[in-house]
Amino acid sequence: MFALADCNNFYASCERVFKPWLRTTPIVVLSNNDGCVIARSNETKALGIKMGVPAYQIKDAIDQYGIEVFSSNYTLYGDMSNRVMSMLGSYVEEMEVYSIDEAFLHMGGFGQLDLKAYGEQIVKSVTQGTGIPISMGIAPTKTLAKVANKFAKKYPNYKGVCLIDSDEKRIKALQLTEIGDVWGIGRQHAKMLAQHGVKNAYDFAQLPKAWVRQKMTVVGERMWKELNGESCIEMELAPAPKKQICTSRSFGHMVTDFSELEEAVSTYVCMCAEKLRAQKSCAASLMVFIHTNNFRSDLPQYFKNYVIKLPVPTSSSLELVKYALMALRLIYVKGYQFKKAGVIITEIVDESAVQMDLFDNVDREKHAKIMKVMDALNSGFDHRKLSLAVQGSGRKWKLRREKLSPCYTTNLQEVIEVRTDR
Repeated sequence: MFALADCNNFYASCERVFKPWLRTTPIVVLSNNDGCVIARSNETKALGIKMGVPAYQIKDAIDQYGIEVFSSNYTLYGDMSNRVMSMLGSYVEEMEVYSIDEAFLHMGGFGQLDLKAYGEQIVKSVTQGTGIPISMGIAPTKTLAKVANKFAKKYPNYKGVCLIDSDEKRIKALQLTEIGDVWGIGRQHAKMLAQHGVKNAYDFAQLPKAWVRQKMTVVGERMWKELNGESCIEMELAPAPKKQICTSRSFGHMVTDFSELEEAVSTYVCMCAEKLRAQKSCAASLMVFIHTNNFRSDLPQYFKNYVIKLPVPTSSSLELVKYALMALRLIYVKGYQFKKAGVIITEIVDESAVQMDLFDNVDREKHAKIMKVMDALNSGFDHRKLSLAVQGSGRKWKLRREKLSPCYTTNLQEVIEVRTDR
């Protein structure tokens, strides 16, 4: 048996964790440049606001219904996702993180348990522990678990968990699932199947297997088997390494000063480098881009990017920041008000396959040690470890709260900064 745990309205739910008074207020979350809607609460959905609609088209609705609007904060969402996945992983031996708000749990070995009750326990515990409501579908295959999850989300009587553990339940669920809602069925396939009289998942499951393979290749056949209760899609316990890593943000206000852009780009590069090291990879090139607000037709516009090929693939923040700032200096022009900046790292290779350069003079062993210590500190920072570090250093330290720089669009109002009194 497989379970699919899915966070409900994830981005909107993350915003509510730190603003509990908004639990019944309609919420929308906008894309990086505040251009369009990328997340909605249930209250917003009930108002008929669609996913992807441009923000300027719903200004009247925002004022009329008192909709709370948030800029996307992917740092916050990533942190909340890690908390949810950590709790989910404590309940099973095998878990596949499918996306930022979804995970498959392998329920093998739980035959003696009441899976419905166990699922409800997981849902209740994770929701209480993180503040993020989740729904769960449990079934003999991953595709059927996806189907079950949709019912768990849609109908409150399931108490957050829908279990498909019999052929009767499977058939009923498939009959109530439109063919376009099946995991893996795209628009073109749904259109083709509709032309052949296939309206729902059950109609598809009743088609001859040979016909499905001929029309939809082996991928369609695997989907057909999954809907008929035969598990074909294995758990992917180790995520595939990323081939490209991008970090970008829209600023909270127009930025003209080079030092602010420099600070932002340095931060984005370090975030990319940390992801590189986490998957044990190195990058051979990077691109830095900056642009103004294309929605402000009253202002002069400027869009520019620059790609730098690195002499030796690296994951060192020190090296990557050096080259990123070099690129930024080449594309920065005074007189423009910039709205967004970003870094894209490409040509990613495994760290064991790095081709060295004869004229390379970087102390890579030293860089590796520094990055290892830095990652350990960043991943494990808390007050308890801080106190141990203070005792070991023999220095007196104090904590001071500071406002974040206004150029970052984030809902975290304060950060703790460690300073010495000397």
